[in-house]
Amino acid sequence: MEKQRNTIEFEVYGDYALFSDPVTRVGGEKSSYHIPTYEALKGITESIYWKPTIKWIVDAVRVMRPIQTETKGMRPIGYNGGNELAYYTYLKDVCYQVRAHFEFNLNHPELEKDRNENKHHNIAKRMVARGGRRDVFLGTRECQAFVEPCVFGEEKSYYDDMPGEVAYGFMYHGITYADEAELPEEKDKMTVNFWRPVMQKGGIIEFLRPEQCPEKRFVKEMKRTVFGQGNFTGLQEFEGEEVTG
Repeated sequence: MEKQRNTIEFEVYGDYALFSDPVTRVGGEKSSYHIPTYEALKGITESIYWKPTIKWIVDAVRVMRPIQTETKGMRPIGYNGGNELAYYTYLKDVCYQVRAHFEFNLNHPELEKDRNENKHHNIAKRMVARGGRRDVFLGTRECQAFVEPCVFGEEKSYYDDMPGEVAYGFMYHGITYADEAELPEEKDKMTVNFWRPVMQKGGIIEFLRPEQCPEKRFVKEMKRTVFGQGNFTGLQEFEGEEVTG
């Protein structure tokens, strides 16, 4: 696995995680995949640092602790009001190493002047060291998480001595919104991506890029957001950081 330019590496951990399988949510109950989804890890990375000038590509994740589940009885608010008893199956005591890199989002030509590679990379690394700029959670809001810098591949994983590989079959990868669409057929659309991940020795899962996913479903038509002075204060929110970048 070749390390890309503009890479950040971090460890994210927490007591619980819920990377919910969409199939189990129809009846109001949730059950977690055994491994994190691309979309969940991308969301964590964006919580560390994000501006619309860039887009994050998650390259790989490394599962550090044994995969364990715990089922809890919950009382979520029902669609018709009131509370209903439901069972949520969480992953517990989780820890992952993540490697991701950013690229400029060419779908936003209005932000061309903000395409300073070193600036964004330096800020991103500082935000990793600070534990992220915004709240970090593992799949869902009640699963609070913490971020620390790491070197991907270092430290011992529970799966370092795993014989062979583990294939997880057909699985949700993530969503491509119009703002980040790469392929011509995905422009001005919301697209859901699926793939078939494999966990290799060491607990490592290497991700396909969203546009490389073999199975796609087009959900709806949508237009990209045009960012400007009137609708995105974040254009200035890192000015203090950028001076020291």
